[in-house]
Amino acid sequence: MTEELARKERRVCRRFKIPGATVNYALRKISSPDKKDETLWEEEFCPLMDISCGGVRYVGKKTLLINTEIVVKIFIPGERTQITLLGEVRWLSTEDDKKTCEMGVQFNPYGEGEGKNYPGLMVKLMELEHKFSSQDSDITKFEIDT
Repeated sequence: MTEELARKERRVCRRFKIPGATVNYALRKISSPDKKDETLWEEEFCPLMDISCGGVRYVGKKTLLINTEIVVKIFIPGERTQITLLGEVRWLSTEDDKKTCEMGVQFNPYGEGEGKNYPGLMVKLMELEHKFSSQDSDITKFEIDT
């Protein structure tokens, strides 16, 4: 395989940035019927680097293991509600000083049933993509002669 093919983007969804957005995350627990399901956030207010319908990249202070199942809550400036999604840590990168860790989380599939994300959240992410990707778009504007 050539180096060019190795670098080819494998993501299906377009990534975009949301200025000022942050991420909280918690380890995913199975709730039991006799106990109240509480979310204990591992970290809060982690800077969101970019997001897509398929996943999120953010910077945290703790390092998680690859394939760790987590709950991600995304706070977006100007939005009334947060977006909460289930996902898995797919990659991470620590800085030389080891004070921060960049993590890539792949969201679970959208659909009905245990372990899946509510399909309406994908629609919300598509709306946000439309709203925010136009701000940093590299598409050149042009005029059509009539």
